[in-house]
Amino acid sequence: MSDVNKTIQKWHASFKKGTDFDSWGQLVEAIDEYQILARQLQKEVQSTNSSDFTEEQKKTLAKIATCLEMRSASLQCTQSKEEFNLEDLKKLETIIRNVLTYNKEFPFDVQPVPLRKIFAPGEEENLELEEEEDATAGAGSTEAFPPRAPAMQGTLLPRLPSEPGMTLLTIRIEKIGLKDAGQCIDPYMTISVKDVNGVDLNPVQDTPVATRKEDTYIHFSVDVEIQRHVEKLPKGAAIFFEFKHYKPKKRFTSTKCFAFMEMDEIKPGPIVIELYKKPTDFKRKKLQLLTKKPLYLHLHQTLHKDS
Repeated sequence: MSDVNKTIQKWHASFKKGTDFDSWGQLVEAIDEYQILARQLQKEVQSTNSSDFTEEQKKTLAKIATCLEMRSASLQCTQSKEEFNLEDLKKLETIIRNVLTYNKEFPFDVQPVPLRKIFAPGEEENLELEEEEDATAGAGSTEAFPPRAPAMQGTLLPRLPSEPGMTLLTIRIEKIGLKDAGQCIDPYMTISVKDVNGVDLNPVQDTPVATRKEDTYIHFSVDVEIQRHVEKLPKGAAIFFEFKHYKPKKRFTSTKCFAFMEMDEIKPGPIVIELYKKPTDFKRKKLQLLTKKPLYLHLHQTLHKDS
């Protein structure tokens, strides 16, 4: 079996797993599966190195991703305007399984979600020369960051439905300290939850572009709802925060640094965590501090338990 057929088989298995969870009423698990699959499809659509799919096939994959996100939104909010039922979604199973030969009109009038370029961890390193960024320009200034595109409004998700005896975690990203905070254009955070092998456990979320920078800080002041009950997070898992910003000379969004929080650090109240040099090391094997200066990521945790 070719690599592309293995990929399609994997997508189909993920799709079937999600719709099974959905039909069994396991909505949290269904949302997880739908959103992880949607992101995988979106990454394939945006890949410039892959010749496995034609442009038309990529359009089909992008529309399937949109439908998955619409179904996910319907499950998370009964008031959702993007009502998309399970029976409609199941009509896409044949399409995703036979995407290489599918040549009919897509059954739903949906448009692919516009996305910024997504890079795999460290991929942007291949596109730029490592260079010392000027730490003086813009330092100490205070100004707003106008979003570059609608996608920069973020992809944060609402809090999951509560379950008796289970705990949900809200993390408020207060601010990040950087020596060249004034230089960063369109800064935002990507939040992911990974297992000990660096595999996604939850849908990945992006904050909106930060609204304020001041001295050596970029202020976010935004709540992130972790999309899994704390009790269901496996041993060795970690929550990652990747700080990203736009580089106009290179014309792409780059990861500048990252931080992470391990399971034993999940406690209500404020927490300050260290920043590490890119590329993001999801397996936490080779970590290098970004700076020796007292500059950190400032968070505040709130635990919600339904007794």
